[in-house]
Amino acid sequence: MNPAPIAVFAYNRPQHLHRTVEALRQNSAASASPLHVFCDGPKFRENEAAVSQVRAFARTIEGFVSVTVHEQELNRGLAGSIIAGVTRLCEDFGRIIVVEDDLLVSPRFLDYMNRALDRYEAEPGVMQISGHMFPVRVAVSEDAFFLPFVTSWGWATWARAWRWFDADAKGYARLSADPVLRRAFNMDGAYDYFGMLAKQQRGEVDSWAIRWNLSVFLQGGLVLYPRRSLVRNLGFDGSGVHTRGESPDREIDPDFDPRVFPPVALREAVQEQVFDYFRVRNTLRSRVRQAVARLLS
Repeated sequence: MNPAPIAVFAYNRPQHLHRTVEALRQNSAASASPLHVFCDGPKFRENEAAVSQVRAFARTIEGFVSVTVHEQELNRGLAGSIIAGVTRLCEDFGRIIVVEDDLLVSPRFLDYMNRALDRYEAEPGVMQISGHMFPVRVAVSEDAFFLPFVTSWGWATWARAWRWFDADAKGYARLSADPVLRRAFNMDGAYDYFGMLAKQQRGEVDSWAIRWNLSVFLQGGLVLYPRRSLVRNLGFDGSGVHTRGESPDREIDPDFDPRVFPPVALREAVQEQVFDYFRVRNTLRSRVRQAVARLLS
């Protein structure tokens, strides 16, 4: 393997960043991988001390073939940081592995990512590799499978796929005018991605992921998911700006070593299993919201 560069995006959580980097360093491929740490600038004066601590720690990181710290003077926000960083490294290296500073990865994470990047590099229909998997036990014989939507919790891509990224979400108009296409974008009604996209267009959220999901969807792209998750999100502790609610994660199995990859095809039965997970989860959320509303009325 020729290990892809790893981009870690950080802001004001030095302890989270330390755990993320330590987990990456436990991967055997770490010592051969270039690490790029993107440090966003402080949004408010009260963030300055924590931002400085993040940068101070980033400058001490060892255990990778090289460590480059990118310090942004002004605050770009997570979306701006990721879009700029991924674009830059894709231009320089042709591929990238992306990790945010609240993710804990498996010791097998980098091997899986690099193997999959090599395996599907020449497959234009494959646009992303996911390290995270939802808590769904899918019935497949291989160690991974394809789904038609993206993930933001530990992922990888190539320059050939990222060039389709639509920062302006120009495809929004097509979805607005086509209810059949809109329902497909919403995972056959299992999750309201279009509602999130509408908030993005109104300026109510700033999400790179919903725009990337739209870009992949309109290209008919596929995302490779491992059968078991190689990533846990630690950001559900109240420290994150964008992460709220309860984490759906289970513990990572450190011995799960995905090596058997599938042909490029979408399996309807597997897709439906995952869609059912979202339908049930969203129904439960709706019931909780209604119960809380009744208590507060």
